Amino acid sequence: QVQLVDSGGGLVQAGGSLRLSCAASGRTFRRYAMGWFRQAPGKEREFVLAVSWSDDTTYYAASVKGRFTISRDNAKNTVYLQMNNLKPEDTAVYYCAARTTGRYYDGASYEYWGQGTQVTVSS
Repeated sequence: QVQLVDSGGGLVQAGGSLRLSCAASGRTFRRYAMGWFRQAPGKEREFVLAVSWSDDTTYYAASVKGRFTISRDNAKNTVYLQMNNLKPEDTAVYYCAARTTGRYYDGASYEYWGQGTQVTVSS
């Protein structure tokens, strides 16, 4: 079993940057593919980025490609979401999640979730 703790959210002006962290418990962290999702008020949860467990292949939603980067440090059991050039439409609660099977973009494929961290981008 894996427990995930998200952190790093906050208030930032448009054009600014934030780095979110997701710390995982458990010795099998490296066997999990990791993803970041977000949910804005009144909207459904959406896929943001993911990284595989095997070869660090990364996947991006079109809306964040070129601005956001996902990375993982298996030695620290942590996955990061670096967000640059933030826009007001990036405002949401961001969640990290872990899976062993399924599709990287499908939230239903993820078995474990962090508690979420709020990101607010002002214009």
